[in-house]
Amino acid sequence: MTDRTPGRTSPGVAPGRPPPRARVAVTGATGFVGGRLVPALAAAGYDVLAYGRRPPSAFPFVPATYRRWDLTGGPLPAVRDVDAVVHCAGTVSDWGPPARFRSVNVAGTAAVLDTFPGARILHLSTASVYDPFRPHRRLREDAPPATTYLNAYAASKAAAEALVRARRPDAIVLRPHAVYGPGDRSLLPRLLRARRWGALPAVGTGRNLLSVTHVDNLVHALLQALSHPRAHGAYNIADADPVPLDALLRVVLRRLDLPPRILYLPPALAWRAGALLERIAVVRRAPQAPLLTRYIVSQLAEEYTLDLSRARRDLEYAPRLTYLTAPLV
Repeated sequence: MTDRTPGRTSPGVAPGRPPPRARVAVTGATGFVGGRLVPALAAAGYDVLAYGRRPPSAFPFVPATYRRWDLTGGPLPAVRDVDAVVHCAGTVSDWGPPARFRSVNVAGTAAVLDTFPGARILHLSTASVYDPFRPHRRLREDAPPATTYLNAYAASKAAAEALVRARRPDAIVLRPHAVYGPGDRSLLPRLLRARRWGALPAVGTGRNLLSVTHVDNLVHALLQALSHPRAHGAYNIADADPVPLDALLRVVLRRLDLPPRILYLPPALAWRAGALLERIAVVRRAPQAPLLTRYIVSQLAEEYTLDLSRARRDLEYAPRLTYLTAPLV
């Protein structure tokens, strides 16, 4: 069905250059990234077919056609022809039963490939597919693959990538790190939940550099990928420059009118505490992630930066938004 309520556009996003009325399907259209991508695609001149698990009332964008689709139910029996598919749907969390991540992130990806066998594939992955036990300094896309992951989320995203590469070697795979911005239901809420006694616990010294990704920079990357039909393979995506963890956290807290007080934990202590909290959560069958996990420590304790050279060269990726000026909520 087509919703006729006013649409929105994503600020700071440079539109791509589609062929006349190219038709693009978007999965996860009511989610964080998909919800920013759909209006940007429409503004850029694409004919958008949007898919999501939520009811049509949760889809306020125009002009786009929306259809409800839970990927765990398998492929759709009949769909309109599309030129490209941007696969944004997925379960994003550092906690949860492995079966849930496999059913959505791996089997769901297979359902997308089965539903659109003739379309160009743009697969939204994550930098979490990189080896959590190796240094994360200016990571390139050809970094050695991991053999072990710290959670089911990262393992499922790596498996989904492998599936896409095996079945569609011409696909584009984007690997953003720490996506933030309006509509975020994971990173910022988790940050706020961790605050205790007026202070935010963090890991390390705060001087380590991180690559982070504003959601509209990611949308820009997706539009650029669509407008570069000969590009293929994996691409790191992040804001233009890495930022020190302490500076990032203090800006976020100030922008939210919260006291910029941060309590740093030594990485070794944080790792042991995260492992203990994970074991307790497993025993208690906790529905929510612990306040600290080994995955969080691996993401924040040391430098975690991405080399963007390939995206800049092949996709003409030119991110303009930063945590200092971009909207956070």
